[in-house]
Amino acid sequence: MMDIGLIHRREYELADDRSEPIVIAEAPGRIHYLGEHGEPRAGLFLSSAIDRYIRIAVSMRKDNSLRFYAADLGERKRTTLVNLKYKREDRWANYIKVAIYIFAELGFPAKGLNFTIAGDIPQHVGLASSSAIEVAAVMVLKGFFQAAISDKELLRRLAVSKVLFFSKDVSPIDYYIAFAAKKDQFLVVDEASLEVKRVKSPLAKYRLLVMDSRVPRMGIDEELKQRQADIKKGLQLLSNKRQGATFRDFAALDLVESMGNLPEEIRRRSLHVVQEMRRVNDAEESLKRGDTSFFSKIINHSHESLRDLYEVSCPEVDWLVKRAQELDGVLTSRMTGQGFGGCTYTFIREDVVEEYKKRLEDYERIFGFRPIIYEMKLASGCRLVAKKTRETP
Repeated sequence: MMDIGLIHRREYELADDRSEPIVIAEAPGRIHYLGEHGEPRAGLFLSSAIDRYIRIAVSMRKDNSLRFYAADLGERKRTTLVNLKYKREDRWANYIKVAIYIFAELGFPAKGLNFTIAGDIPQHVGLASSSAIEVAAVMVLKGFFQAAISDKELLRRLAVSKVLFFSKDVSPIDYYIAFAAKKDQFLVVDEASLEVKRVKSPLAKYRLLVMDSRVPRMGIDEELKQRQADIKKGLQLLSNKRQGATFRDFAALDLVESMGNLPEEIRRRSLHVVQEMRRVNDAEESLKRGDTSFFSKIINHSHESLRDLYEVSCPEVDWLVKRAQELDGVLTSRMTGQGFGGCTYTFIREDVVEEYKKRLEDYERIFGFRPIIYEMKLASGCRLVAKKTRETP
């Protein structure tokens, strides 16, 4: 990754000494292996951070301007604390503004600041690049102001401020992953309790490849909203509208026995949610035992469920998954993200990577899209990279 400290000093013409210190922090992207299409606010996830990061540098200004520079894009934005609000044209800078808002509310002198942002998380493919900006921004400001605030409180304020700032409800799952992640470990995240458990990865001999199918995803918001509505309706019918009920109160057998009471489409969506929760628990146990064969079957079944029950896959993604699963040396493969295109992930042995890539030539010939392969690792979470060298004025 580029030297963001040097870029920051050049952009804002800062002296390269201790008289004008800067702080740098980074936050990772993440990948969901299981669980992202589940019950809102009550889901279970098998996830990890990935070794792709957003880095943010910050320094103090002598005036009251807030300046933002995206080094990768060559874009500059600006505002002031008085005018700190969401603006559609500010795009990526809006996520940094959320963090500024938090520390301004806490009483820190956030009136005049310089920010530089750079990163290597692939964009718009479901790897949480926007959440990484927010987490890196709160981490860099926590370090800059030497704020005595716990990670738990910072996470709480981040989730609340995001809702206020963007005027829409959001899940805090990505924030928890960014804070809790450890190298070479899977995370089991409970969205209901916000409990995070770590499981050491037994997949050291496999490489993780993330494949961007390059399928254009247009008009998927309405499709996803409909599926969420189906889930909500399914839970209401199963629970007879009992207050506080969740899909955790039911098993797959309940849905089979209720076939006559549930419309077929709602039953299929609900069945996916219930079975996916069971798969997360089973995957956790299989990883703890080092049972890679069972883990493989769980992931494969999850993709089949996303394809046949929840119906968020597409022919291109199904082709990529199927071709990968057919290859000796591939442990497992599945779609990840919102679906209707997007990415797949594959755990694959080193010695068959080239053969895997050769198969992609057929994909481009058949579908007309040139896929992009990213090699990734299960990585650690957010951290300060460079600390300030004098007290904040």
